[in-house]
This record gives sequence, C-alpha cells and structure tokens, in this order.
Amino acid sequence: MDIVILAVIIAVVVLGALSGLIVGSRRKKQLPPPPPAAPDITAPPAEPHVGDEAETPREEPRRTIEEVDLPDGSAPVVIEEPPAPEIEIPEPTAGRLVRLRTRLSRSQNALGKGLLTLLSREHLDEDTWEEIEDTLITADVGVQPTQELVERLRERVRVLGTRTPEELRTLLREELVTLVGRDMDRAVKTEPEDRKPGIVMVVGVNGTGKTTTTGKLARVLVADGQSVVLGAADTFRAAAADQLQTWGERVGAYTVRGPEGGDPASVAFDAVKEGKEMGANVVLIDTAGRLHTKTGLMDELGKVKRVVEKQAPVDEVLLVLDATTGQNGLVQARVFSEVVDITGIVLTKLDGTAKGGIVVAVQRELGVPVKLIGLGEGPDDLAPFEPEAFVDALIGE
Repeated sequence: MDIVILAVIIAVVVLGALSGLIVGSRRKKQLPPPPPAAPDITAPPAEPHVGDEAETPREEPRRTIEEVDLPDGSAPVVIEEPPAPEIEIPEPTAGRLVRLRTRLSRSQNALGKGLLTLLSREHLDEDTWEEIEDTLITADVGVQPTQELVERLRERVRVLGTRTPEELRTLLREELVTLVGRDMDRAVKTEPEDRKPGIVMVVGVNGTGKTTTTGKLARVLVADGQSVVLGAADTFRAAAADQLQTWGERVGAYTVRGPEGGDPASVAFDAVKEGKEMGANVVLIDTAGRLHTKTGLMDELGKVKRVVEKQAPVDEVLLVLDATTGQNGLVQARVFSEVVDITGIVLTKLDGTAKGGIVVAVQRELGVPVKLIGLGEGPDDLAPFEPEAFVDALIGE
C-alpha cells in the first residue's frame, strides 16, 4: 500500500514538472525581442543669415496680422512727377555775330595777315606773287578762285602805285568780299508765304555734327520768335533721338521720334504732319549720317525727301560740312547735291585749325551759299554767315 501511494506522488510530481516546462517554452516564443536603444542625435547648427554670425538664431517677438498697422486708405498716395525742364532763352543773332568776329579774329586771321605782309613788300616780283598764291591755296580757297584773286590784286596794285598799309588792307578786303560773294541770298528759308510750316532737312556725312547743328538751329529760330517741331529721322544711331529731344526740350520745341532702327522716311513724314496739326512755323528734320560712297544710303536719303514732299515741298536742304576736312568736304558736297538738291551750306568747326578759304571753295563747287557757320561747342555757337563780318575777322579790323 505504501508503495502505491509513493508511485502516485512521483507521477504527480513528474506531470507538474512537464507542465511547467511546456508553459515556459510557450511564453519564451510569444515574447518579442526587446527594441534596440535609440541613438542620441545632435541637431545641426542653424544656417547663418546675411549679416549674422554662425550661431543658433535667437527667439524674436513676432506680431500677428491683427497687431500690424495697415493704411486705412483715407490718405491718398502722392506720386511726385519729375520737374519739367527749364526753358532756356537763346542768345539773339546780334550777339552771335559779335562773338563770330572775336573768335575768327583770334584763330583765323593768319590768312589775312599773311597776305598783307606779302603785299607790303617793297618789290612785288614773280616770286612774291607765287607766295601769295601758295598762301591762298593752303587756306583751301581753291586753284581757280586763287588765280582770279591774284590777277585782280596784281592789276589794282599796279594801277594804285603807292601802297600804304591802310590802302593795302582796304584793297585786300574788297577783293576777298567779292570772292566770298556779297550778293548771294543767305537767308534760311523757313517762312513760305503760302503755307505753314516751313520744312528744313539737315543732311551730311557721319561725324560732321548734324544733330547738334539741328538743335542749335532750333535755338536760332526760337530766338527769332518762331515755333519749332523737330523730326528725329536719324533712327540708326542709338543716341541721336535722345540727343535731339534734349536740344528741343531746352527751348520748348516738340520732338517727333520713332523706334530705333525704324523707317526714317516715316518719322520725317510724321514730323511734318505733327507740325501742321500744331500750327508750328518750322519743322527741322535731322537725317542719319551716311557715307557719300554708299549708294544705298544715299538713295534712302532721296526717299526721305520724296516722302516728305507728299505733304509739302521741302524749303531748305542744308548740307553740314566739317570745315577742318578741307578739299575732302568738296567731294562729299558734290555727291549730296546730286541726290537731294542742296540749297545751303552749314560749315561747322570753323575755328581753331579750320581754314577760312573753304567758304569760297564750297560755294564755287556747289553754286549755293554758305548760310550758317558753327564757331564752337556752345549751344549758341551757330550764327548766320555774313561775308563782310567774315572777311573783317580774317584780316583783322
């Protein structure tokens, strides 16, 4: 009996042990592995802003939209317009002629003084007369006019006999005035009798100062009481229209301009049309500088004139020549006169190293008068040409 009870107890213990092992193994399978420990990550430093050092941004107070003061719209926003350019009062013509004599007497009277010195010699032999011819030709008078002047001087000196300095000066003055031409009509035609406005085209090669001359001529006309419209038909040079408009604004002249690289004939046409509608006295048309050897450019200049004349005849075509170019300017003048029928000459840079004889040569070449001369870089350094004043400046008063 004792053996049976002992066997039962052992069986119970064995069963309990087996049950514990089974339950333990099941619990080990159901439990998930423990999660890995998260690494410590240090945040990177904030990027520095413009003007800040490389440090962590500081907390700054911020306002909400309700706290920001906004304009209530009661006060109108005032936009200031740029002030209008001040209108200048150009210098009258009389003052310009006085300055003409002063400047030319300082820089151009080498011709007159040289001739007077040669004529004052005790014996006027052939060598002396040849020196007189050389002096005139060097001054760009031209061969044919020089020969005519020397022949007349020789005859009058021979008849005069005695030659005091005053007599020689009077003699030389008379012959030079005759050579320059006192009977030519030198008025710039800007006031046609049957209509308004008068139309003036300004032409010439590159670099002679056409745009500047056009602006200065506007000042001359405004000083004479005329209203002016400017046509910026030089559409090829980038700054030409701006330059002309600046000249116009100084004296209250209106400028008609077109797009850069546009059709110059169209701009010229619109300028004349605008001049008519505004009742202006004169329309000045500034054309592009062109090489006289370029046939296509010269043909285009003729087109500009033809387009303008669909509205009204062109009263003046002024050719601007650089007086310092001498005889080369005559070649330019000849080609331009064949294309647009030149009616007058404007000689610029007629100071400093320029030679006064070009006045005679260019008039002989074209058969048209020098009407205006430029004396310098100032805004009022353009004056009507007067033969007597010019000759007096050359030989000294």
